[in-house]
Amino acid sequence: MTNPKPQMTNRLWIPWLDALALAVWGLLMLKYWLTGKLNILIHPAYHWLCVAGGLGLLAVGGYKIWQLWKQHRRVRREVEALSESHLTLFPPGWGSMLLLVAAIAGLSITPRPFASQTALEVGVTDLLSATRSQPQSFRSLKKPEERTLIDWIRTLNVYPEPDEYTGDRVSVEGFVIHPPEFPKGYMVISRFVITCCAADAYPIGLPVKLPPNSPKYPADTWLLVQGEMITETLVDVRKLVIQATQIETIPEPKNPYDY
Repeated sequence: MTNPKPQMTNRLWIPWLDALALAVWGLLMLKYWLTGKLNILIHPAYHWLCVAGGLGLLAVGGYKIWQLWKQHRRVRREVEALSESHLTLFPPGWGSMLLLVAAIAGLSITPRPFASQTALEVGVTDLLSATRSQPQSFRSLKKPEERTLIDWIRTLNVYPEPDEYTGDRVSVEGFVIHPPEFPKGYMVISRFVITCCAADAYPIGLPVKLPPNSPKYPADTWLLVQGEMITETLVDVRKLVIQATQIETIPEPKNPYDY
């Protein structure tokens, strides 16, 4: 006959594993917040939810660990009763083990923002809209040289006639994309936009015409591009293009996404 004591003893560590998984997940959320990495995972408007959740998980996990430490004998009796009545999808402890391993991996691996390859695979959906044949009057509240990349895209979504912006000064920041269909001397300056979290991120961008004898900037390089707007035909479509007059390499921003 099988001795039930080893089985019961093996189950005694399960409550400890549950509590540790909760505490480590709380620690992971707080670490992302304190190191600024939460910016590349979730919209700033929801940071407080993650911080509150992290504090709550850490508190619950820590309290449970303290409770188990103080009441280990009672836990033995509770585990015996639990082992007789509780049914789970996974073998006992497996679910908490998976959560714990995932949390430890999150603590060990630094998350990275999306880059050019992801943008090419997804498609720079808001690159430019088609030209309207009968443009209507439109004025932006911001001066052209003060518009960010997303400001330009939003402006173009409202009024996509490129000739309306010819000659406007422009100064935008983003990372480099080299679409394979673009001719030599052109690239795209791009950023990812998130509305809630990284799962719904999508790339936006504007074509850039490089000055003569410019170096080929590697993909994913962060640049400050200054110049003026011109209209050109790229890939058989009339587009608003930045005629770059000055390009400066910059560090990747602490928060690389736009909103």
